[in-house]
Parts: sequence; structure tokens; C-alpha cells
Amino acid sequence: MSLMITEDCIACDACREECPTGAIEEGDPIYVIDPDRCTECIGYEDEPACVAVCPVDCIVPDPNNVETVAELKLKYEQLKNEEED
Repeated sequence: MSLMITEDCIACDACREECPTGAIEEGDPIYVIDPDRCTECIGYEDEPACVAVCPVDCIVPDPNNVETVAELKLKYEQLKNEEED
């Protein structure tokens, strides 16, 4: 499942810089994660990079965007192909 940022976000910008797919954007007032780009770092890292750097632990699974590991891997492949084009 993709991740989401809760209202506990302090807009520190740490997560956006770590996201390998560019799924995290500055919002108003908190940052947001594009579920179409979030792979939970499958294909890039062993764990979600944004979760690892978040100082307030506000990045959690998004219950509205449930995906299997296979679906996340497919999304990774699609994003990788976009980068190569």
C-alpha cells in the first residue's frame, strides 16, 4: 500500500529529498504523497526512506490505497521505464 503523511507533519522537508520516485510534494500546510508514485521504496531501498528520516513519525500506510507487494513492484517497474524514456 502506498504511504500517507498525517497532520502531525512539521513540514521539515526531510522526506521529500529522500523519496526516490518524487512522490512527496510540499502541500499546504503539510506534505503529501502521490499514491500513483509511491512504491514504499520497493526496488530502491529495504524500507521506505521517508519513514526512516521522518523526525515525528507521521508517515503511515494509506488505508485508501492498499496494494500488494507485487503491485508495488509493478509500479516500480513502470516508473523505472518512464525514467529511461
